[in-house]
Amino acid sequence: MAAYIIAEIETTDEALMAEYRKHTPGLIGKVGGKFIVRGGKTRTLEGGWTPARIVVLEFPDYATAERFYDSEEYKPVLAMRLKAGKSKAILVDGHNG
Repeated sequence: MAAYIIAEIETTDEALMAEYRKHTPGLIGKVGGKFIVRGGKTRTLEGGWTPARIVVLEFPDYATAERFYDSEEYKPVLAMRLKAGKSKAILVDGHNG
């Protein structure tokens, strides 16, 4: 069953975030993941949530998403993103029918 990493990102250093974005597609694809949402227009429907940017990544399963996020290869790339802005992220199992 698919799993998703959902992140809300507010960029404070555009140059560093641009560098981060160069590295992520290859690392995500390497483990069978893909972008479902990568920014774009949003509309607040409930609760006053007004994120600057939303990213949704899909992975084949929960364990693969965890391995990606916790991997030694992603750690220095993640550090770039954390330095380039503020973010919140969750990992969630996909719908199981």
